[in-house]
Amino acid sequence: MTREITIAGLKLGGNNPLFLVAGPCVIENEDIVFSTAERLEEICKEIALPFLFKSSYDKANRTSLSSFRGPGIEKGLSVLSDVRSRFGIPVISDVHSVEEVKLASEVLDVLQIPAFLCRQTDLIVAASKTGKPVNIKKGQFLAPWDVKNIIDKFTSTGNHNLFITERGASFGYNNLVVDFRGLPIMRSFGYPVIFDVTHSLQLPGGQGSCSGGQREFAEPLLRAAVAVGVDGLFMEVHPEPDKALCDGPNMIPLKSMPHLLKTIKNIHDAVFLQR
Repeated sequence: MTREITIAGLKLGGNNPLFLVAGPCVIENEDIVFSTAERLEEICKEIALPFLFKSSYDKANRTSLSSFRGPGIEKGLSVLSDVRSRFGIPVISDVHSVEEVKLASEVLDVLQIPAFLCRQTDLIVAASKTGKPVNIKKGQFLAPWDVKNIIDKFTSTGNHNLFITERGASFGYNNLVVDFRGLPIMRSFGYPVIFDVTHSLQLPGGQGSCSGGQREFAEPLLRAAVAVGVDGLFMEVHPEPDKALCDGPNMIPLKSMPHLLKTIKNIHDAVFLQR
């Protein structure tokens, strides 16, 4: 069993229900953020799925210098604060440097450390020292058992409010694969594990100046992850992914979410709640 973590009244991990972290990859504008957050909250409420809203105020590791990065930390945090106050949804976003941590922690319910930064000791320790829950995404270059070192760094401050996210492993050039053995391996360390289907389907740099993706495989991967066993799911969602300014090829259309979430929740309940 994994550790139970409480966020804004939601009990996550442990013996609690599957939960969802979802939202547009990056904050493009307020209309998209608010409409997506509101619709996802409606869907999740209908099927009793705990929900945290995620969108990035800055995407600092884009393929190209010309790629859209977002509104920046001050404007982005203001938008995320509005999401929480309007809809009562906990919010999560990426932090990229020690300097960002304090300001972000004053607004966000959960800090997230991107996969490329998962071994940055100073960043991990600074995030941990806030006392906030933190989601650390396992790097594409790490084996599942390597997250034990990340856990040790994070918990060195006494903070145990930690999630680990699987987001695929590099497999040759411009490709990622998911080793589903990694999910129980990472959960064996006692901390909740989230499966990020969106970035597991990314083709990094696959379109030359930006990444590609294969969102048509989202449902089978989600089915597999939930059947194997995870505490939560991470999905980047957009009303019109083909028009999105970032990660469009692997984001999930908002209109697909009711069917997708009902399907995977049914699998989870069938496998784990009837034991």
